[in-house]
Amino acid sequence: GVVVVIGIFILILISVAGGSYNRLVKLSQAVDSQWAQVQNVYQRRADLIPNLVSTVSGAANFEKSTLTEITQARASVGQVKIDPNTAPTDPAKLAAFDQAQGQLSSALSRLMVVVERYPNLTATENFRDLQAQLEGTENRISVERRDFNLAVQNYDTAIKSFPDVFYASALGFQYKPYFSAAPGAETAPKVQFDFGNAATNKP
Repeated sequence: GVVVVIGIFILILISVAGGSYNRLVKLSQAVDSQWAQVQNVYQRRADLIPNLVSTVSGAANFEKSTLTEITQARASVGQVKIDPNTAPTDPAKLAAFDQAQGQLSSALSRLMVVVERYPNLTATENFRDLQAQLEGTENRISVERRDFNLAVQNYDTAIKSFPDVFYASALGFQYKPYFSAAPGAETAPKVQFDFGNAATNKP
């Protein structure tokens, strides 16, 4: 009788643990999948910059220091090495990545302000197309960052909750850091590079 009861109890524990493990795996994979999306949109922005710099540098007497800043900021982003398919578990690495991307966002914002002084440039079809692509990419960045933070929140909550908290760490499920949220970051900002009033928001 006692052996049977103990056996049933062990089977229940195994079943619960197995179900919890599978759920944690799915939550972890969801974080990694969303991280890949974040990397994709940031890479898309980086890929647009050489063409943007080339287009803008063709304007007569354009401020070269602004272009140098953009180029250097893009290079700094490339120096932050994080696996594009696995979300980081080191807060310092994510912070370094976020800082580099933020510097690039700021450099792009300043570039768009300077560009307004060159109406012949802003009137070209190529520049308008790049501007539209950048606007769309900035908004996608905000959305993907928000979705990443939500996926991390679901995962981190799970590994700290009963009963997962007792074995999550032993099974290799580590805490994963968030992106720092700027004021108003709970909603994706509308990024505009308007010809009369250039502005952008840090993602």
